[in-house]
Amino acid sequence: MKSTVIIVGIGEIGSVLARGFLRTGFTVTPVTRDMQMQQVANSVENPEAVVIAVGESELHDVLAKVPVSWKSKLILIQNELLPGDWQQYDLDPTVISVWFEKKKGQDVKVVVASPIYGKKSQILSKALNALDIPNQIINDKKQMIFELVRKNYYILTSNIAGLKTGGTVSSLWQEHRDFAESVVSDVNSLQQYLLGEKLDQAALTKAMILAFDGDPEHGCTGRSAPARLQRAIQIADEAGLPVPALRDIQASLG
Repeated sequence: MKSTVIIVGIGEIGSVLARGFLRTGFTVTPVTRDMQMQQVANSVENPEAVVIAVGESELHDVLAKVPVSWKSKLILIQNELLPGDWQQYDLDPTVISVWFEKKKGQDVKVVVASPIYGKKSQILSKALNALDIPNQIINDKKQMIFELVRKNYYILTSNIAGLKTGGTVSSLWQEHRDFAESVVSDVNSLQQYLLGEKLDQAALTKAMILAFDGDPEHGCTGRSAPARLQRAIQIADEAGLPVPALRDIQASLG
């Protein structure tokens, strides 16, 4: 009999993953906001994996409090994820760049296949396969970093540019190309600063456009867009980066 998978944060994506793990024979133990992780760790002996499925704004608070017995078993699923987010806690998690969407009252909507990297890749891949959600296991660390940055390009460019243009990702790229490219340039500067290395902006932009093509009617903005812009500006201020397109958007919003 298979063991337990713990899921910290049972929102829409956490619930999808819970269903996948259940279908592949695992017991799933949720950790909700009113539960203490250490208490669950004390009561659930030797879980197979621990999925951290909280929002990106809560991630660091959760990682700082992760029980020691869970540290080698983590799976991270957040947007805006980069190695620095887990390295500061001396963690080596499995990571997935989630390219499927789940909204309340709607079924899962896939954009492109979701890449997975790390020790728990196989069980996560099998859970997604059980739900017919396309995914691929990545064995090269540099390739996975590329995939994480690709998702950040997509999220930050569409969300932040969309605050000014509205519309869909296809209309953003087809009707506001110059503006979108100026936002991409600023996003690339932020990602390079956070990673501490130069990135291939052309290759990442091409990969982002493939994702745009995967769901051309995907809306650019959502509830998180203003907060993403604010975080981006804060990072730019810390790094001393000009990011003129992002600052123009911020100014236009008052």
